[in-house]
Amino acid sequence: MPDIDIDFADRTKALDVFNHVTASIDDNGVFKKHNTGIYCTSVPHNPFTGLSTIDYKSAEERGYFKIDFLNVNIYKDVKDEAHLKQLMDTEPLWDLLLQDDFNNLLFHVNGHGSILREMAPQSIEQLAAVLGMIRPAKRHLIGKDWNTVLREVWVKPEGDEYYFKKAHAVAYAVAIVVQMNLICESISYGYS
Repeated sequence: MPDIDIDFADRTKALDVFNHVTASIDDNGVFKKHNTGIYCTSVPHNPFTGLSTIDYKSAEERGYFKIDFLNVNIYKDVKDEAHLKQLMDTEPLWDLLLQDDFNNLLFHVNGHGSILREMAPQSIEQLAAVLGMIRPAKRHLIGKDWNTVLREVWVKPEGDEYYFKKAHAVAYAVAIVVQMNLICESISYGYS
């Protein structure tokens, strides 16, 4: 089953448009709301809570298709499609990732300054690999050479350890580049 994440500046507005059922997590017999997952198709659900009555993992095994609607607030500062394309295509100042006062402003890598300094990514591909190494299944790659990292980071682990799929990591790396360029743009033009 594919794993689909869709980023929104405001996921609440998107949820208002889609007829959906909120995915649930079985926490020792108590069903709780999944943070981001929804079903846009018919799935067994509690009509009072709006939650699926099947844990999202069991639902996937049964063939139900969950989509994660994510809030990614960096997009609120993007003016339009042309601005987004410009932010994506502009080579960022990669060395800023080595500074905690900068990297702590960035989603997905904040709090991981030591890994960023050790690996010093200089491309979207390398930044995506860093995102992969932050996950438990690939932490052993931290400090290895880039050839080894890029060869091993996307290999699915044999156990149940959490890892990042390449498509997600690359997409988030591009979003981090957009955020980096937005921060630099706001400093250059004096707005926040």
